[in-house]
Amino acid sequence: MTTKALVMVSSTIEAATGLALIIDPELVARILLGTDLLGGGIAVSRVAGAALLALGLACWPGKDDATAQTTCALFIYNFLAAIYLGYLRAGGGFVSYLLWPVCALHALLALLLARPAYAKFSAVRAARPR
Repeated sequence: MTTKALVMVSSTIEAATGLALIIDPELVARILLGTDLLGGGIAVSRVAGAALLALGLACWPGKDDATAQTTCALFIYNFLAAIYLGYLRAGGGFVSYLLWPVCALHALLALLLARPAYAKFSAVRAARPR
């Protein structure tokens, strides 16, 4: 799978999740975490949804390829999301049946994006004048 395709898949997932959080944060929390949200949690979830939607749209690759910044941003996001979702399932007391699969999806995307992110970042650093 090409870097552009990986970035497109990851961007689509994040934008869709963001849109779902904006529309119905309680449903997303129930499905993903197996818990309900209180009033403040709904507001924060919608703001997080807006951020995920913006991340997905901002990282959408151009006509040629994904940039180093978008590849690195999606790698870091997926890596941290996988760690945190794994923590929530293993040590945080959340028991939703979707938590492990979503954690695994983020871990897989982070793993697949790691090499292209490093290569693109290294190429940008090497191209800088000293």
